[in-house]
Formats: sequence, C-alpha cells, structure tokens
Amino acid sequence: MNKIIINHYRLKFRPRYFLAVALVLVSASLVACLGETASEPTPAGTLPPPPVATEAMDVAALGAYPPPDAAYPPPTVETVGDIASAYPVATRQPATIDPLAASPEAATRNDAVYFPIIGEGPTMEETATIPPAPTPLPTATTASYPSPTEAAAIAALPTPINVVDFAAARRSLAGQGRQLAYNKIGLHVTFLEDGDELDPYMQRLDAESIPFFLKSVDNAEPLYKAQELMKVSGVPHTLVYRSTKYDVPDYDLDPVTAAEQYWELEKAIWPPELDPGLIWFETMNELDKNRSEWLAQFALRTAELALRDGYRWAAFGWASGEPEPSDWESPVMLELLRLIGEHPDQLAIALHEYSYLTEDIGDEYPHKVGRFLDLFAAADRHGIPRPTVLITEWGWTYNNIPPEPDAMEDIAWAARLYGAFPEVKGAAIWNLGRLDDKLLPLNTQMQGLVDNLLAMSLDSYFSAPIPPEQTSLDPSLFPPPDN
Repeated sequence: MNKIIINHYRLKFRPRYFLAVALVLVSASLVACLGETASEPTPAGTLPPPPVATEAMDVAALGAYPPPDAAYPPPTVETVGDIASAYPVATRQPATIDPLAASPEAATRNDAVYFPIIGEGPTMEETATIPPAPTPLPTATTASYPSPTEAAAIAALPTPINVVDFAAARRSLAGQGRQLAYNKIGLHVTFLEDGDELDPYMQRLDAESIPFFLKSVDNAEPLYKAQELMKVSGVPHTLVYRSTKYDVPDYDLDPVTAAEQYWELEKAIWPPELDPGLIWFETMNELDKNRSEWLAQFALRTAELALRDGYRWAAFGWASGEPEPSDWESPVMLELLRLIGEHPDQLAIALHEYSYLTEDIGDEYPHKVGRFLDLFAAADRHGIPRPTVLITEWGWTYNNIPPEPDAMEDIAWAARLYGAFPEVKGAAIWNLGRLDDKLLPLNTQMQGLVDNLLAMSLDSYFSAPIPPEQTSLDPSLFPPPDN
C-alpha cells in the first residue's frame, strides 16, 4: 500500500517538478536580460519630441508704426564699426528668404521658414540662413507652420526699410544740375530719462553717413554723443546747444555794451565738453520784436565776438511769425546779414516755426511755418547771400501734436520745403524729453515719432539747386497738406 501511494505521488510530482524547473530557468533568463539592459542601454529609435509652440503674438498690440523698442534694435556696443555691422546698409544683399514677407502659401512649402522677433536674437543674416538640404516637415500632429493668429501677427510686422542708394541718387541729380538733400527734420530735446529713443536714432544715421539735425537745451549729453560720432565718421551733423539761464539780454543797456556783457555770461556757461567749432551756440530765445533795431545792433556785435572767439553762433531765436518782414531791411540788420553771408559756416539766423494749431500745420502759410522766406526775400533784394538758417524749434503747439499718420504727413511736407533750400540746415521738432521736470503729453507723443523720423531719413531724399542757382521763393511751389 505504501509503494502504491509513493508511486502515485511520484506521478503527480514529476510534471510539477519539471514545470518549476522551467519557471526557474525562465526567471533567471529574464533577470539576466534586465540586468544587461540597465547596465548597457541601447540607442533609442524614437523621434525627438515635437517643438513647443510659441505663444501667439498680440496682433492688437502691433500699431501702424513700429514701436521704439522693436523696429530698430540698438547695437550691442557704441563703436562706429559695430554700428555699421549691426544695421545692414543699402549695398548688402537681401536674405534668400524674407521672414517678414511670408505668405500663406509659404506654410505649405518644404523649406524651413523662420520668423524672427525683431529686436531680439541674432542678426537678419543669421536668422534667414537656410541649410543646403530642405528640412522635412514634422508629422501632421506637430506641424510647424503658423496658426492663423500667428500669421496675422507676422503680416502686421513693420516693413523693413529700404535704404536709399544715396550715391546713385547724387549722381543722377548731378546730371540734372541739382544736388542731393537729406531729410533735415530733426529733434529738439531737453532732459531724457534714458537714451533708448535717441541714441539708436543717432547711431544708425551716422553709420549710414546721413546727417541729422539735433538741438538740445540745458543738456549737453546728447550733443556730446553726436559730436563724438561726428568726429569719427566725418558726417556733417548740425548740432545746436542753448541754455535757458539767460534767454534775453538787458534791453536797458546800450546794445554794444549789452552784447559784450551778455557774451561773457554765455561763454561762462558753455559746456566745456562741447566743441564750439562743431556745435552751434544759440544764446537768445523769442525776443521782443518791437526792439528789432536794438537787437540788430546787439546781434552784430555778438557775431563779431563769436568770430573772434571761434564759436559757431546763431542770432535771435525769433518766435514763430516774427519779426515783421520789414525788420530785415533796417540798415544795421542788413549789415548783420552781410556779415553772416560772409561766414555761412560760423554765423546763422535762428528761427522758430510753429503753426500754433495741431490740426493744420499750414495755417497762414508762409507767415508762420515758412516765414524764413521773408528773410531770404530781403537778402535777395539787397544782393546779400541768403544767410544760414537754423529752425531751432518747429512743430504745432506747445503741448500737443497730431495723430501719428497726420504728424508724419506734415513732417514730410516740411522736409520737402526745407530740403529745397541749401541755406536751411534743419528744423528741430518740439519736444522730446521732460519740460520743467515733467513728461507732458507732447513729450510722450514724440517718442512714437522717433522711429518714423529715422525711417524717413533712410528711405527718402530731396533735391536742391546747385549754386549759384537758387530756389524760387514762391510759396505756392510747396503747398502744405490739405487738412
């Protein structure tokens, strides 16, 4: 009975035994495999994760004109050589693919298309570089073409500036007996919180060899920066400094005595870092037009002192609509104009030209804006060379400018007007920077015009006659905008 029982359990145990052995062997094999995998990983055969989609741009935030910190990225350093490389000049070839000109069809091509954010990242040449072989598009689930919102934002980006080939334009005009004139509308500045608007503007124009007009009041720093650029590049920028400490002379004194005393006061507050042989000195501001003959004597003596001391000096700073046309033809005033005509690079007449109306820059034209024509007419009648003119304040009103498109239309008209007269060196738009330690609405509005003014200087030019030919003084040749 025992043998039968033992044999019975042996029959049942044997298949279980072999099954257990098999399980042990399989387990050992799996452990060995797992240990081998952990110590020596094999290369993964999966694709890299899809790119993370960038956040959609805010289309509503993109204005009609480029914001100051986006359209023209500042150079990383302030040396002239680096400025020239940071901003492509007219002779550079465009990139193979224009990232700002992408059309909806571009999204379906098999080429790599890049949409750089202006003002960030590498230069245009680097962002537009295309590899030799086309890059395959990702799968449909991770497509890289822009969403409708992104595409609309890209389409709203500002158009790149097409810098004029000024050398070719100059040659063409010379063949017509004309000379090239750059945009002469510049900026009137006071105290700036920073140079984010002004510095790139000056650096870019200097790098492109385009002269600009700049007047600064009580703040020598912007002029010093421009002066140092000019010393290196040789670009003939027109720079004007004025202090508000002594706006008007002492009318109670003899005009010659008053001039001598006043000149010494003004020289004492001239910023020593500024070169008086490069920067114009405007000492007076919006004088009493009823004293024009006294002021003529005063200005004549001051002009003689400025020549003696090696200063560039601009007389008067008459308010818009002043003086009366006949005031230019008094005997002493004509003597002053003759002296200025003999020294056009050292002596000048300073004028202010405002419309006094935000909505109409041509109000009473040419008796407010355009009043310099009266001065030139008086000089012509007496056979005197037209004097050098600096329009050291220009604009609409003290505290407001028109909406941006209208403002740029008005500025473009003034640029055509002044550009036709070589004797007018420029006009400074009032005002960029604080006034009485406050940022008025006008000052903030002006910040939005800086890049547009830069663009106009880069993509526009004007023409003027070559001396001895002169531009006609007929104001109807330059009709103001129809507001």
